[in-house]
Amino acid sequence: MTLPAPRPTPRLSDIAAQAQVSEATASRVLNGKAGVAAGTRQRVLAALDVLGYERPVRLKRRSAGLVGLVIPELTNPIFPAFAQIIEQSLAGHGYTPVLCTQMPGGATEDELVEQLEERDVTGIVFLSGLHADTAADPSRYTRLTSRGVPYVLINGYNDRIDAPFVSPDDGAAVRMAVRHLVELGHERIGLAVGPARYVPSRRKAEGFAAALKESFGLSRGQAERHIRHTLFSVEGGHAAAAALLDDGCTGIVCGSDLMALGAVRAARQRGLDVPGHLSVVGFDDSQLIAFTDPPLTTVRQPVQAMATAAVGALIEEIQANPVQRTEFVFQPELVVRGSTGPARA
Repeated sequence: MTLPAPRPTPRLSDIAAQAQVSEATASRVLNGKAGVAAGTRQRVLAALDVLGYERPVRLKRRSAGLVGLVIPELTNPIFPAFAQIIEQSLAGHGYTPVLCTQMPGGATEDELVEQLEERDVTGIVFLSGLHADTAADPSRYTRLTSRGVPYVLINGYNDRIDAPFVSPDDGAAVRMAVRHLVELGHERIGLAVGPARYVPSRRKAEGFAAALKESFGLSRGQAERHIRHTLFSVEGGHAAAAALLDDGCTGIVCGSDLMALGAVRAARQRGLDVPGHLSVVGFDDSQLIAFTDPPLTTVRQPVQAMATAAVGALIEEIQANPVQRTEFVFQPELVVRGSTGPARA
């Protein structure tokens, strides 16, 4: 019988380098000493995990409780990006995250919540859930409140739900994308965005209309002729871009990076160059987007700040320190890369 190889002995210098702390700080954490900030302590523990070292017994602690994280899917890379930071932040507070993913034909959000309640979770984080769907019944969240389960909602405000919300400024995101295209000389600009019943889609459409009015004096009705509501996917972006290209658009702002990749594909199928013939702007700035062909100009969601704020609000709720029942809005950032260029004369 072959015995498994023993795990390597942790080298303090490697752990300190990975955690970006001094060896003295890493040593204090590994020896369970006080006087180290919680965030720093968490970085050192994460370094142990990344390097494949087993945590010393004295650093293993009992979970403060289970916290559910309900997300729509994992195929869009922005959702795993959120999930990773939320889970790390929860672990830093001593909670054990339970990831619940919805898939076509799989469990619904309500069924996932029911399963989490059966496991007596301490709280729940909802990311881009039914709270963002204006056609959905918000009473499901009211019932959750009545059962004493704290929760926080990310992406999609609903004033009929009494809870903390965390969102990016979708309107500002589209306005800065449109301004960027206008500065490049584009005059026919379109918006490819998700279904109109979702709050982020509506806000992006409102920001788009405001930007076209500011830049070209177009009315809301005129701006809406340049908006295509479709699916938040590569295929949705492809379909929307095809229609906007037929309308003569030379610049397209997309509601997600996946949609933007679909727009690039639609242009290339017509023998058009990006950005030579068509400029494309995405939204999210998820990992690897900088390495697409061409590297995608996009509006970056402040994922780190949003995820950390959401967990912070939930922890306060769990500890019976209710935070303000409002929406905490975070500013996005335009990241200019290779998918946008000057409009052709």
